[in-house]
Amino acid sequence: MGLVYAEIELLNSRDVDNFEEGSLPEPQIRRMNIRMNVDSGAIMLAINENIRTQLGLRVVDTRPCLLANGTYVELPIVRNVMVRFVNRECVVSALVLPGDTEPLLGAIPMEEMDVLISPRQQQLIVNPQHPNEPVMALR
Repeated sequence: MGLVYAEIELLNSRDVDNFEEGSLPEPQIRRMNIRMNVDSGAIMLAINENIRTQLGLRVVDTRPCLLANGTYVELPIVRNVMVRFVNRECVVSALVLPGDTEPLLGAIPMEEMDVLISPRQQQLIVNPQHPNEPVMALR
């Protein structure tokens, strides 16, 4: 199977909360559509510094991370990233990669949204067993 990409909408979930409470007009919600590499081998959502800046996400911590080439790096973590795909959404923390590094949609947001990689179609799909809403497996 080759690389899989998906069109994902990312939003600042604090802005969404403020909109729902009536203190922020909808056009002021910081959001962007991103073509993301879907990587079930990655655990978290990983965005880059440019995305973090455009969404106005605050760094809350750092975490040592093991890269694919075997080296360790200390990466910032942000919270309150809303991820939307088709009829699914979740709010997660994200690692922040330097500069304009390619962002990754990892296993945690994929599980929470109940989406799968279809090897045959080489694309991200909504779980066909639960097409109308996500179902969380608690086993």
